[in-house]
Amino acid sequence: MKKIAIQGIIGSYHDVAAHNYFEGEEIDIIGCITFGDVIRQIRDDASVVGLMAIENTIAGSLLQNHELIRQSGCSIIGEYKLRISHSLVALPGTRLSDVREVNSHPIALMQCADFLQTLSGVKIVEKEDTALSAKLIAENKLQGHAAVCGKHVAETYGLDVLVEGIETNSRNFTRFLVIADRWNAEGLMRGTVKNKSSVVFALPHTAGSLSKVLTILSFYDMNLTKIQSLPIIGREWEYLFYANLTFTDYTRYKQALDAIIPLTIDLKILGEYAEGKQSM
Repeated sequence: MKKIAIQGIIGSYHDVAAHNYFEGEEIDIIGCITFGDVIRQIRDDASVVGLMAIENTIAGSLLQNHELIRQSGCSIIGEYKLRISHSLVALPGTRLSDVREVNSHPIALMQCADFLQTLSGVKIVEKEDTALSAKLIAENKLQGHAAVCGKHVAETYGLDVLVEGIETNSRNFTRFLVIADRWNAEGLMRGTVKNKSSVVFALPHTAGSLSKVLTILSFYDMNLTKIQSLPIIGREWEYLFYANLTFTDYTRYKQALDAIIPLTIDLKILGEYAEGKQSM
């Protein structure tokens, strides 16, 4: 049985993504309070696999998770793109007009900002997790409290769904990365056809340094699906560039990396894996 560390508890979106990604396999979910705790679970037990949200189509990138993965030394071995649909849930018998406080993870609240603005006089409170917010309402019988979470969570904790589909945009997807101890990564990926890569690098302070790298990647037919810059702490006005590449020819991809290494500083491959499917 695979041990999967996630941020959140049973019923959270991480839990849903883990079960979907490992569909057909027996898994044991290890719920963690923070993303840093997910990394610690892998460090403490190299057999543990982690699943971590990295970006959302409405809220954008979870910048701290890029750095957590880079610093951890873990390898990315896969990804999964989950359609996110939020509901407002509360104790049985609660009406929308009864709600005085809404709890949820800050990213979920951000994704539902337009709807929440229609709730006049309601206090919005950030919590550690979507499903945990609902669980606490159920366990503590919190009258007048509601949680933003998945519709399925209401059934899990015996709550009513007040409103469904409250996310600002229906094209709301979260991309999750599957990470593992780097010494176990190849074994876990046996038989995987790799067509995507996540890399990170810095650049010298010279004119056109990024443009030169991008030109070479284009020459080798690399599809740059994402590039994200983050400041390097302690080195003013210097940045790390996190990039995702997709490709059809693995040999040509390796040639592309060999070609840009002389132009970059400390280029590191965070993972080579199969591009994830998108749930609908």
